[in-house]
Amino acid sequence: MTAIYKRELRACFNSFIGWLFLAVVLFFTGLYVTANNLAQGSAYLTYALQSSLIIFIIAVPILTMRILAEERKNKTDQMILTAPVSVWKIVLGKYLALETVFAIPCAVLCLYPLLLGRYGTIPYGETYVSLLGFFLYGSAAVAVGVFVSSLTESQVIAAVVSVVFIFIGYVMAGICNLISPTGNLLTEVLKVYDLTTPFIDLINGNLKLSSLAYYLSLIFLLLFFTTQSIQKRRYSVSVRHLGRGAYSIGLIAVTTAVVIGANLLLHQVPAEYTEFDVTKEKLYSLTEDSYQVMDGLEENITIYVLSPESSMNLDVIETLNRYESYSDHIRVEYVDISSNPEFAGQYTDAQVSERSLIVKSDKRSKYIDYGDLYQMELSYETYGYEMTGYDAEGQITSALHYVTMEDMPEVYLLEGHGEGALEAGFLSVLEKLNIEYESLNLLTVDEVPQDAKGLIVNAPTADLSQDDAEKIRRYLNGGGDALFVRGYSREELPNYQSLFADYNVTFVEGMVVENDRDYYYQNMLYLLPEVLYDEVTAGAYEGYVFAPYAGGIVIDEAAEESGEVRYLLKTTEDSFARINPDEVSAGEKTAEDIDGPFALGARVTRQTDGGESTVVVYTSAVIFEEGADAIVAGNNKKLFEDTVSSFATVENAVSIPVKSYYAGFLTVPWFEFILAGLFLVLALPLGLLVTGLVIWLQRRKR
Repeated sequence: MTAIYKRELRACFNSFIGWLFLAVVLFFTGLYVTANNLAQGSAYLTYALQSSLIIFIIAVPILTMRILAEERKNKTDQMILTAPVSVWKIVLGKYLALETVFAIPCAVLCLYPLLLGRYGTIPYGETYVSLLGFFLYGSAAVAVGVFVSSLTESQVIAAVVSVVFIFIGYVMAGICNLISPTGNLLTEVLKVYDLTTPFIDLINGNLKLSSLAYYLSLIFLLLFFTTQSIQKRRYSVSVRHLGRGAYSIGLIAVTTAVVIGANLLLHQVPAEYTEFDVTKEKLYSLTEDSYQVMDGLEENITIYVLSPESSMNLDVIETLNRYESYSDHIRVEYVDISSNPEFAGQYTDAQVSERSLIVKSDKRSKYIDYGDLYQMELSYETYGYEMTGYDAEGQITSALHYVTMEDMPEVYLLEGHGEGALEAGFLSVLEKLNIEYESLNLLTVDEVPQDAKGLIVNAPTADLSQDDAEKIRRYLNGGGDALFVRGYSREELPNYQSLFADYNVTFVEGMVVENDRDYYYQNMLYLLPEVLYDEVTAGAYEGYVFAPYAGGIVIDEAAEESGEVRYLLKTTEDSFARINPDEVSAGEKTAEDIDGPFALGARVTRQTDGGESTVVVYTSAVIFEEGADAIVAGNNKKLFEDTVSSFATVENAVSIPVKSYYAGFLTVPWFEFILAGLFLVLALPLGLLVTGLVIWLQRRKR
């Protein structure tokens, strides 16, 4: 086998074919790397690798067409067939020689992440698993070419048929979807030769043993079929042809059945043992919170996917598989709503969309819109929305908790005084916490409803009436909790102030200006206050909170030491309150301005006749708006979530944050971009072509 391996490897590089193959593969991969990674700044090599798959349709048949067909045409195969060497070793030696040729560009590709790492953060785990998938896909294509080459003595026929077979494997997933989006027996059979889907699993950062096993099994079977194809001709040279032919067919059938059975058996092993999440943000892994929720399940839950499985996003399918494989109480079903349009109406009144989810228990059901499974943000480069995060686990785990809860807390959003409406992103925080919410106008009720777990007053622009203030006071004195967002205002709000006075919260006049460069963003009014640790700030403690155009709370050190008041956000001693904000362009403090530091958030707890009452106050009117939250990558939402959770208590509540798709962008200097691009796209492939051409011409002269 070693002699055959060396002979075939020398033949590849003594001819022009091997060098041409290297040049073509590295040219196209270099082109895509230059376009996707160097020019556009993507940190992921996966896009370039996926785009490069199509080159195997042409490049691999050129490499493999002569490997067996040429020897059969020249009758030199007769010496091999009659030699005292097993056919299996002959085939393996030839295949490994071609694999060595293919391994060279793959080894070069393994250096690309190290090159790109100079310009930013690279997700190395995902990248090298993607390269493994690229290598296995190409290896399977080479095995296809070797098998086809064994069937004919014509190199042209071998090349054309190999192109057809590799192309079919490349598009098989699409063919199956066209035949039946929901799947049937025919598509299940055809999927046996789906080369692309296992590769997609690997480039998505999901290292599945079943995907590795598929490629290795396919390579083994194709080489085995090649062996049997040659063996048939070897028998024609020897005796007992008919008996050995029947034995060969039986052996092929048994071997194929065993390999398919082993793969099917591997698919039955729970995902936690066969799938490994190598993504930077652990997109497919479930957190401990999800496992705790599933461990507490005592009733059966069905997750309906409103889509055929073949049309559903692979990342969502992987996440659902992990839920289903972990808990015996969870079952996933795929429903094609195009053929069953009335199905969703049994569980929700919402206008449903395809690929959405419905989580159902005996108590209730919850609809999860497809759009909520992902985080979308507006791109200021393209002025379109782009997918920046993955929230399937957060939504599904929240839904599991929701459909098994006995009672759900409810908070009320005050309106009628110019309050700002909570935007969709912050309302979704309440929904993930399984907290129901409802607007409340105090003009229409005699009191704050008794079932209120909390009252949210978001940036009112007008004062309360005395009657409304008294209703809120009765609610608080009865042990109620509230979140007040009070922005800077030139208008006095005496009735609101009377409520805060009950909790010893005093506001300073003016708008807070920060002079310490480390504690503001671009503008001295765009405050990034110090986040002080508390149960309310636990989620935001490690990052920044953005609080622009804020008023200030007078810090009472005695109250703070006694524990009566917990300050949450605090400015520096270089800050001051500008009495006249119109003159804020200058950082110099005037005589009438008030020295800092100030608190921009406080939590006050006091004992009342009805029990313990907690009031949380923030002094920036826009602190809980999407625009402010985007500046600090979602940290303001974490502050809102922990604040509401502190009083709207949900037993065993979980809220899993969105997992970011963002790995950062590469910043490549213009000169280095030109230099690297020229090397990858021109110099390297051209150098290989020239080398191959020189060697070929020299051998022709001999």
